Amino acid sequence: MSPAPADPPDPEVLAAFERDSFVILRDVISPDWREQAAEAATRLLASRRTAGRDRSVDGKDGFRGIVAMDDTFLPLVADPKVLPTVVALLGSTNLYLMSSNLIYMPSIPPGAPRSIRIPSRHGWHRDMVAATRDLGIATVPRLSIKAAYFLSDITPDAGLTMFVPGSHTDTGPVTLAPGAIDPPGAITPDLGPLDVVLFENRTWHAGGLNTSGRPRLAVMMQYGYRWLAPIDDLAPGLLDRDDLTDVERQLLGRPDRNPDGSIAHEGAEAWPLREWWQHLTQAQPRF
Repeated sequence: MSPAPADPPDPEVLAAFERDSFVILRDVISPDWREQAAEAATRLLASRRTAGRDRSVDGKDGFRGIVAMDDTFLPLVADPKVLPTVVALLGSTNLYLMSSNLIYMPSIPPGAPRSIRIPSRHGWHRDMVAATRDLGIATVPRLSIKAAYFLSDITPDAGLTMFVPGSHTDTGPVTLAPGAIDPPGAITPDLGPLDVVLFENRTWHAGGLNTSGRPRLAVMMQYGYRWLAPIDDLAPGLLDRDDLTDVERQLLGRPDRNPDGSIAHEGAEAWPLREWWQHLTQAQPRF
């Protein structure tokens, strides 16, 4: 199979990301796919499945590795309206999908007690905390890009992910005023139902307060360099499918192997995305 047609990344979009540490891609998904994805997410959440389940306080629920759980989410792996921007921002084609995360956040009833999004647990963080801990907050580089797709109604009270613009260059932790739950300058992006927001591992972000009366459903697709450890459980069965493109197989984690199964040189199986990128931009990536 050939990859879906794609356009080169928009220089204005790339510049906005470099300035703000996040950017909105408009009209990426279709209404039909969004409805199907919401239904698939609801089925998974209603199931008794525990493998890959991701639960925490305040009723949060979800799964990691959802592209291996329902085919509805497979088109996101190499989304032609997202992947060119991801490759450009990471400056490499030696990439893969580190995680595909379904997140369910219930609405908070008026006056109900909370254990998160309170001054002592405000929720503001950077991703890949282990890298920050090991390398230092001032020196950790851009390692990954997340693409966030929201499947539930988008309203001002829906609790969408919030960001601190330009925070990828911060060399210290986010600071909040006493009693506050959001730092100065924090914003909720102006998203439409078909939009996707991209942000990186150094972007300070937090889930907003969902008081809409409806659950918030989101899918986070995280891309990074192939030499980084995966976040999700491995799903080798996906690679055996005959309906995937070579680009999708790379992004789903095909290892560096020769046809006889022996070890190939590091980066050998990054050729599909490299050739796709060269055809798309007539540019030579670093590796």
